[in-house]
Amino acid sequence: MKKNHQICVVQKLNFPTYSFRFKNSENKISIFDEIRKKFVILQPEEWVRQHCVHYLMTEKKYPKSLINVEKELIINDLKKRYDIVVFNPDGSIHLIVECKSAKININQDTFDQIARYNLSVNATFLMVTNGINHYYCQMDFENEAYSFLKDIPNYN
Repeated sequence: MKKNHQICVVQKLNFPTYSFRFKNSENKISIFDEIRKKFVILQPEEWVRQHCVHYLMTEKKYPKSLINVEKELIINDLKKRYDIVVFNPDGSIHLIVECKSAKININQDTFDQIARYNLSVNATFLMVTNGINHYYCQMDFENEAYSFLKDIPNYN
């Protein structure tokens, strides 16, 4: 009973409702990550990340095999971790996603962070979400700019 009670306290996000697998171990709730194929501790940002992964697979039809989660990248000799990337079949990066906890307001600093990450990955599309508000951009590398979109494209 306790396990279900704890799961109920997670915040409702601005995503469709998805079915997740949970596990309770040493009074810590974990959620199963379909991409990493393991249970990870359920933190507020992880809750957003897992919804976003399911959104990309279910609504946008991106193949699971092209999605990568929480990998390290080096920016100006600093080790950073991106939240989600979606690859193109040729190995280039189609989309990079920055996930924040629902309590975090998305502001210019958030966009600056994903823009810095994108300098090293060169994704065509950017998505920033706190689970409540989602922002989508398309890069214009020629003019070193980005334009906001209503949504990211579905997988073709």
